[in-house]
Amino acid sequence: MGASKRELDAMVKEATVDCYNDSECVTGFFTMLEEHLAVPFRTSVLGVDVIITGIHLTEDDHIVAMCVRDRSRQSIPILDLPLPRPLPIGAEWIAAYRHWRR
Repeated sequence: MGASKRELDAMVKEATVDCYNDSECVTGFFTMLEEHLAVPFRTSVLGVDVIITGIHLTEDDHIVAMCVRDRSRQSIPILDLPLPRPLPIGAEWIAAYRHWRR
């Protein structure tokens, strides 16, 4: 079961406290994801099983997940990342980030 709107709003507030612009807010979410999202975890992207080995903050303020399959690596925006069931520990922070971006 996912977080309620009230819980997501509280998480957004926690991640963005003391932020003055969107760039700082994205950094706040990145920090929360780094602290709480358990990696690695497996998921499926376009029908292909991949392992998410970590997250990165790009120079243009996007949070991306590093997907690995065999020797191939691909960064995917975390907003577009399909999540597995059961959800990995800390996935509620992805939900909070998606909630904030809306």
